[in-house]
Amino acid sequence: MRLIVGLLVSSCLLLAGVDGTVFNATTGQPQPLVAVSLVQPGASGMQTLGSAKSDAEGKFKIDKDYPPGPALVQAFYQGATYTMVLTPGTPTSGLRVDIYDSTKDSGSAKIAQDMLMLERTADALQIRETVFLQNDTKMTFQDPAKGSARFYLPPSVEGKVQVTVNPPGGMPIQRPAEKTTQPDIYKVVYPVRPGQTSFDINYSLPAAEKFSGKNPHPGVPIDLVTPPTVTLSGDGLQALGQEPKTQARVYGFTGDGALPSYNLTIEGTGSLRSPEATQDEDTGSPKVEEAPARLYSQLPWVLGLTLGILFLGGALLYRKGTA
Repeated sequence: MRLIVGLLVSSCLLLAGVDGTVFNATTGQPQPLVAVSLVQPGASGMQTLGSAKSDAEGKFKIDKDYPPGPALVQAFYQGATYTMVLTPGTPTSGLRVDIYDSTKDSGSAKIAQDMLMLERTADALQIRETVFLQNDTKMTFQDPAKGSARFYLPPSVEGKVQVTVNPPGGMPIQRPAEKTTQPDIYKVVYPVRPGQTSFDINYSLPAAEKFSGKNPHPGVPIDLVTPPTVTLSGDGLQALGQEPKTQARVYGFTGDGALPSYNLTIEGTGSLRSPEATQDEDTGSPKVEEAPARLYSQLPWVLGLTLGILFLGGALLYRKGTA
């Protein structure tokens, strides 16, 4: 009897599908013939509950009851996926799902910042590079041939790297690193929607006092960040100061700041992350999956470092201008 009552109660709690309009934010018009899916995370991963196509007026309806809890409405258009997260209590009717036309014009998504963090322990040299792409247009940039973001990997890493993409307003998702025709330069293929998208690249090396790198982005400087107990030196390298909250050391290169390659000497050991985050770090082969990433717990210090670096860079430019 209790089981029957439980099933009746559960059935009453089911949510009765979703409906709304697919809107093309590039053209400013509703978009017909767009595939839309209702997806919900479960113990075995993402489960597609139902799908539909938008009609001539861009409207869609998925008549599929589903249990309460987080769900995703995903629209697939011109090779890109646009995701709307439905948290408990969010309306499920009259939704507006924005999509954009796609372009291969690299000028639509520009690198806002390239930040490379080096943490050195007695056993390993942990590298975390974050590339921020800013798209201020009304189109989605994607170029499978050239990739969305590029980065350098030392040959000894053998391509073993974890790449997490953080799209604007979406969930972090892991993507594989792919080789390019340039030696030791890899790319990530992912549609860059309007707004800011960050690519977080993680890998580790044996503990060493030297590190060499390449800059795959001509004309874009790389900011180097270390814990307060770790210092860097090298040709053309200058200390920009310390980030106020974490006391992280920030470095840049003289001149235009965009050297094609560089060689660093590392002194000291230390980490900016908590011991728990360091223990959980996965530096094995990347897995292609869509799931909440541990990066969320580390976003505050990443964003804090970014703001601190931008402040230090602005102050340095100001001092040069008034000299």
